[in-house]
Amino acid sequence: MKNLSPEFAAHVASGTTTLAWCWKLTRRDGATLGFTEHDRDLVFGGVTYEAAGGFTASALESTGGLNVDNLDVTGALSSARLDEGDLAAGLYDNAEIEIWRVNWQDVSGRVLMRKGNLGEVSRSGAGFTAELRGLAHRLNQPVGRLYQYGCDADFCDARCGLDASDWTAEGAVEHVSGNREIEAMGLGAYAAGYFARGKLTFTSGANEGAAMEVKAHEAGKLEIWRALPRGIAPGDSFTVTAGCDKQFATCRVRFGNHENFRGFPHMPGSDFVLARAGD
Repeated sequence: MKNLSPEFAAHVASGTTTLAWCWKLTRRDGATLGFTEHDRDLVFGGVTYEAAGGFTASALESTGGLNVDNLDVTGALSSARLDEGDLAAGLYDNAEIEIWRVNWQDVSGRVLMRKGNLGEVSRSGAGFTAELRGLAHRLNQPVGRLYQYGCDADFCDARCGLDASDWTAEGAVEHVSGNREIEAMGLGAYAAGYFARGKLTFTSGANEGAAMEVKAHEAGKLEIWRALPRGIAPGDSFTVTAGCDKQFATCRVRFGNHENFRGFPHMPGSDFVLARAGD
């Protein structure tokens, strides 16, 4: 049940309303954006809700069970704050969403209708469709550790314990092909495969701050898994970390960090389960 102020409740019950939908979006980098279907900007709670033309939303439905309540918002990349490169770079992945119903003549009359997270985003030309997932979707996410062979720590995080500076190299782009294959300066001393599964982060250029996992590494050449949202140019600088395949042998031999290994390398597998007594 929603708690409405007496004035807003009276407005809703009047039969003649001036209501609009507003969406507040908080990205993973902390940036906050607001949009409204109304024909002029609305401001409340310290956020400007931009009148971005072309926004429409599907019907908003709520259920009493634990099913995930979803809503689709369709629009065009018409706002200067909606950047296709940021979308492709993942800055909007799992962004927090608030959906408000607002009296546009008096924005003090409003009610929070739904909170959730941004789900799947599909694009077609200059348009997009964004899925908004209700809070119940978090109940479908795994929580805690998994009983598995591989390590579940991120390389050089607090649980891994290694110092990232000891396993990071700096380089610069010398030549690029297809926005995925990079010939780099500064990596000649490293053996082929050293940076495979590592993370490449640009420190200058159009992709400054963007990161992508390395798919393959050969002498002086890096291939990333997916093309970055903006063009890579010769001279762009980057850092790249050594790759870790999350296996116990690699942790022990390559990094000497087996005491901090966060997997279960000795867990019994299918051979143990299927073995017969006396075999």
